[in-house]
Amino acid sequence: MSPLKITTRDAATGPVLEIFGALDYAHAPELRQLVSVTPLQSGQCLVLDLGGMDFCDSSGISALIAARHHAHAAGADIALAAVPVNTLRVLRIVGLDQVFTLRPDSVT
Repeated sequence: MSPLKITTRDAATGPVLEIFGALDYAHAPELRQLVSVTPLQSGQCLVLDLGGMDFCDSSGISALIAARHHAHAAGADIALAAVPVNTLRVLRIVGLDQVFTLRPDSVT
């Protein structure tokens, strides 16, 4: 597994966080921390681009849910983009594919 790396960029609809590597127990707090300080305004959409993510455990899923709570508390939306097949399978099993907006890529 690769170490976690997160890059941030601004899009017309709001911030995009590109996630690379493992979103696991050891690294999920990094995503939680970054999301908590990412400024969001009502009506924006926070996009988490997971195209570079090579592993996600239950702590990573919890971090994604925490990001959703942060976005909704700000009156913003959230979308997961380029979700890897193995993570998409888990999201479907637990019903989170019905909770998150899923996009094929982060282009907004």
